[in-house]
Formats: sequence, structure tokens, C-alpha cells
Amino acid sequence: ALAGGEEYGVDVTVLMPAGGITDQKNQVEDLITKGVAGIAISPIDPANQIDLINKAAAKTKVITHDSDAPGTDRLAYIGMDNYIAGRMCGELVKEAIPEGGKFAIFIGRLEQDNARRRRQGVIDGAFERPNDPDRNDAPDAQITSEDGKFQLIGTYTDQFDRARGKANVEDALSRHPDLACVVCLFGYNTPLALEALGGADKLREVKIVAFDEDPATLQGIIDGTVAGTIVQDPFRYGKDSIRVLKGLHEGLSLDALGFDSGGFLDIPART
Repeated sequence: ALAGGEEYGVDVTVLMPAGGITDQKNQVEDLITKGVAGIAISPIDPANQIDLINKAAAKTKVITHDSDAPGTDRLAYIGMDNYIAGRMCGELVKEAIPEGGKFAIFIGRLEQDNARRRRQGVIDGAFERPNDPDRNDAPDAQITSEDGKFQLIGTYTDQFDRARGKANVEDALSRHPDLACVVCLFGYNTPLALEALGGADKLREVKIVAFDEDPATLQGIIDGTVAGTIVQDPFRYGKDSIRVLKGLHEGLSLDALGFDSGGFLDIPART
């Protein structure tokens, strides 16, 4: 976003709501009061932020990036299709444990649109289900593939608490000594899994399938302790957000700015 500000001649402010949804609400309301020309937001809890996003959209140009807010008055979404990226991650699970086995999913929270879709994609990809981004298996679901080869033993959330995130992996290992694979869907989950597996002397024995490009994750791929990772391009999310907000402010259409008919600018994930 800052690079976009320099390139496109835009005054950019980046805000990070350390206090979660309440902080994000206060920040957006403050931006509305200041009369900014546009807002690009990654909603923390889109289902419970509809009124906030619509209030902002009534006053200025609002787009979402990284995580979308379907059903709001936001003008467009920049990012990847998290469901498709999740399916790619599910394919990695099958590659990591080709003989099958138990796997668990670790993630910060499921309230975010990107998190829900990503998790569902992993499950559908691993179990070779037909594409259905609207499918939503219960958070506590334990699922076995039709051939009995793969088994999801649970989805563990940590609400961005790192100590809890590591403890979740330790708990899964304790409850399931035969756990074959851990699937880490937020960037910080993988380094925590590496710590937990290292402490249990199970590195390489239990496969790690990851998301994002934390340095520990990339080093794990080099070392053979991480099977693979699905990566995004958040730099482009930020830079394109500034380009698009400026274009909208100047009266350009979404079509002219590179969006599809649904208002989506796809920046695909990579394995």
C-alpha cells in the first residue's frame, strides 16, 4: 500500500487493529469522520461488520482485500479465491501422506470469510468432493473419506494467541499419537507447529502442510520438515488496492480497472 502511494501519488495511511474487531470499527469510523477518499479493508468478522462497511460505503469508496465481505455495499474485492487456494492445500495433504492417515487443521479463527473458505477448500480437496464454496462443515466436524483412507480429526482455533496455537498442536499429538499430518492455515501456525513437533521429537514423522511464506516455513521446506505451502501475493493486494481506489476516485469503472463482472480482481495463489 505504501509503495502504491508513492507510485500513484496518493496519501496512504496503513492502520492495523491490534485490538481486533472493536479497534477496526473505531478506526473505520474515524476515517469516515476525517473524510478520506477511499478505504481498503480486510474485514475481521464480515458477518458482524455489515453495518460498519455499509456505513463507510455510503460516505466513501470502499473495497475489500485479502478477506472479503460478501453481502455488503463494498465496491470490489482484491485477493485470491480462498476456497480454490484451500483445495490446492488439500491436494498437498494427499501428496504429503499418500498412504492416508489422520490430519488436523490449525487456524486463527473461522469468523473471517477467507478463513472459512480456506478451511472448507482443504477439506473438499483432501476428500475429493465436488467444488462448492458455500459448503460449510461444522467447526468441530470429524470426517472420514469414503474409502476410509483419510480422516480429519478436528479443526483447532487459537484466536491469534500464539501460546494457544502451539498448545493446540501439542494437544492434537497427545490425543492422536498416530496423527500423520498437520495443516497450518495462517502464516504463524507453521512455526508453532515446527516448535511443537520438534519438542515431541516428531519432525518429519508428522508432515506439515502450510500456508503463506513465513521464513520458518520456507526454511522448513529446505530442511524437509515442511511438505509444502500455498502462498499469496499480499504486496500486490496492497499496491493494487491503492491503484484501484485512486481509479475509482477519478471515475474509472471496475471493468477498466481489471475486475471481472462480479467485482473480483483475482491474484491467484501458488504452490
